[in-house]
Amino acid sequence: MEVIAVAALLLAFAFTWTSGFQDAASIAATFIASRSATPREGILLVAGMNVLGAVLGGSAVAFTLSGLVEVTAPRQTLVVLLIALLSATAWNLGTWQRGLPSSSTHALVGGLVGAAIAGTGLESVNWGLAALMAPSPSLTGVAKVLVLLVASVALGLGGGFIAQRGTTLLLRNARRRTTRRRLIRANWGAALLMAFFNGANDSQKQLGIIALVLFVAGESATLEIPLWTRAACALLLGLGTLGGGWRIMNTLGRRIFRVAPIHSFDSQTSSGLVVAVSTLIGAPVSSSHIITGSILGVGGAENPRRMNWRAAEEVLIAMLTTIPATALLAAALVLITLPFIGR
Repeated sequence: MEVIAVAALLLAFAFTWTSGFQDAASIAATFIASRSATPREGILLVAGMNVLGAVLGGSAVAFTLSGLVEVTAPRQTLVVLLIALLSATAWNLGTWQRGLPSSSTHALVGGLVGAAIAGTGLESVNWGLAALMAPSPSLTGVAKVLVLLVASVALGLGGGFIAQRGTTLLLRNARRRTTRRRLIRANWGAALLMAFFNGANDSQKQLGIIALVLFVAGESATLEIPLWTRAACALLLGLGTLGGGWRIMNTLGRRIFRVAPIHSFDSQTSSGLVVAVSTLIGAPVSSSHIITGSILGVGGAENPRRMNWRAAEEVLIAMLTTIPATALLAAALVLITLPFIGR
């Protein structure tokens, strides 16, 4: 196998590991911060369900992501994939260092689009515009990814707000101590749901890129996902989760809004449903951003004055700049490296 392809595969696995402590940390944040579980219990639960979701989660999301880039010249395409992964991994590490919940999905999409434009031209990106303008419009390519990414975050925000208002109304006359115990038990189920579908959705993004690398490198005759790659990504996602994104957990669980069991339940349930539906329809969405949106929705419904809007602003800026920042970084790296290794 060509050296560039091997390097791209290794980077895809490294990116999977960073996704573990970036996205999975967001899932565990409210679960642990609300004291529904100890840090050890919360991380082990999320790690285990991430692995299970990665193994059993299907392939629809993977093929959506691998279809964003058209294969032109094989060597140049491999360079594009390598640089896209490098840019996304760098962004994951940089935002983790600052304790900001960022989207591995957004980072990868930005990296792919920026690298493809610089490396193989605008026509090598499946923008999905032709399908939108067809007599029977449909969402495909970049258009599908962007529309569903924005919609999923909006649903997380709205779902968190509605869930918080609804549970507050339903439990207004309930005994506080009894309600707390029941909410803590319910949080375990909500965390299981969210972690499983995060593993299913998140791992498939890397699997889609790995399948594309193997196809372009001539190691597979069709665009398919070998079992060994699914097992490797599941393991690395779990290990990344066990590594813990404690800075991100602190931001989501304490800095933006002081989370109690009822807030965790509302956030996890609304987010889990959005990620579950997205996974079933093959939409690569951002678990981190959906959870962040749901926490903002829950906090806004509970009491906007209790929220740390400065911390929320930092998180929102990171969310909005992920795709353009990784696209520009990837494009710059491709323009620098392609003349040397792209021939």
